[in-house]
Amino acid sequence: MTEFLGSVWWMIVSLGLLVTIHEFGHYWVARRCGIKVLRFSVGFGKPLWSRRDRHGTEFAIAAIPLGGYVKMLDEREVEVHPHERGQAFNHKTVWQRIAVVAAGPLANLLLCMLLLWAMFVIGKQDYSATVGRATGMAQAAGLQGGERIVSVDGRSVATVGEASMALTAAAMDRHDVTLQVVDAQERQHQRVLPLSQLPAGFDERRVAPLAGINWQFWLQPALVDRLVDDSAVRGVLQPGDLIVAVDGERIDAADQVYPAVQALGKRGGPGMIDLLRGGERLALEVTPRQGLDGNRQPVWQLGIGFSESHAPAYDTVLKYGAFAAVPVAIGETGRMAADSLGMMRRIVTGSASLQNVSGPVTIARVANVSAQRGLDWFLQFLALLSLSLCIINLLPIPVLDGGHLLYYLIELVKGSPLSERAMAAGQFVGLALLAGLMGLAFYNDILGLVTR
Repeated sequence: MTEFLGSVWWMIVSLGLLVTIHEFGHYWVARRCGIKVLRFSVGFGKPLWSRRDRHGTEFAIAAIPLGGYVKMLDEREVEVHPHERGQAFNHKTVWQRIAVVAAGPLANLLLCMLLLWAMFVIGKQDYSATVGRATGMAQAAGLQGGERIVSVDGRSVATVGEASMALTAAAMDRHDVTLQVVDAQERQHQRVLPLSQLPAGFDERRVAPLAGINWQFWLQPALVDRLVDDSAVRGVLQPGDLIVAVDGERIDAADQVYPAVQALGKRGGPGMIDLLRGGERLALEVTPRQGLDGNRQPVWQLGIGFSESHAPAYDTVLKYGAFAAVPVAIGETGRMAADSLGMMRRIVTGSASLQNVSGPVTIARVANVSAQRGLDWFLQFLALLSLSLCIINLLPIPVLDGGHLLYYLIELVKGSPLSERAMAAGQFVGLALLAGLMGLAFYNDILGLVTR
């Protein structure tokens, strides 16, 4: 329940802020163009609070906090007194109307840059793209544990998120990638990862592990947290012991202990466990016992448990001075926009799954997780969401800002506005497309909840 309420709260805060900025862009440019604004509403439905300024604009906060709108004086919607026709939206030049409509998405774009600038000034904590363990395809390509990926096909990456995005895009395009890596001795190497060999229909959310890359921060240390009563190692191991080898096989993470114990049990007889205890390395003899797992299948067991709440410390901080952060924020905005547009292109062409389309449930969950991680992560989330609103609103779909811009561009070419009949037909098509997109987003959200 706490997670649900937190998700709802942070979604309302996020969308409320971003939509307000979007609508303020429309409002500010409309006022500069001499257009009378009748209402500036944050939210839809019945106003919970409102006031009117000296220009006659009503500012309102409405009951449904999932959007907002700016209502302008327009003869197509309300009766306009003759002396106010010069202030009506539909009486303005086409270039003024284009400026008003484009101002909303532009405000979101500028907000994205501002949020990223603030994030870089505060300092963005993250994980480096360091390989913890390489298996399968990655191991065959020569990747080794401890190597840090610094570029993917010439594109510099500093964090796991950046590296994962680049790898995912290449995998969707069925494209092999060249990785530039740095080992523990700061020596550079080049590896070619054949992502084109991933099987058809692979899970696009798990490209790195499917390619055999297990990031360093994923690997939970094999730190003994508890011992089962009457276990095979009671009196031998202790809580706090760090297992580093089982029967001569090196252990780097907790998930390697189980298969090592199975191999030891099948071999039969006792084996040696190497561990660190209080800074001292010990080699102790143990003998696994056979028991049953959760599916009532026979397994070899030591009777130990590892902590499930291990949260590794961040090992990378992206921080810049106030002036140095400006070009970095602009560059990051460009990178995020290119990634978003690339994903949209892949969805349209069928290179990417429709499961990548997310709706309000996913937004709420990510908003809550980002807020819990800290201000830097929440600023990044807001920046990405603001950029997404900018891009979506610029799509040439009637009822969206991009659809209106398309109408005005057609008007510039033909020298006169589209007929009301043509605009009405476009609105109908736009509503149908938007309803389909929203339906797909809700379906993916619900599917995600069911399969969690």
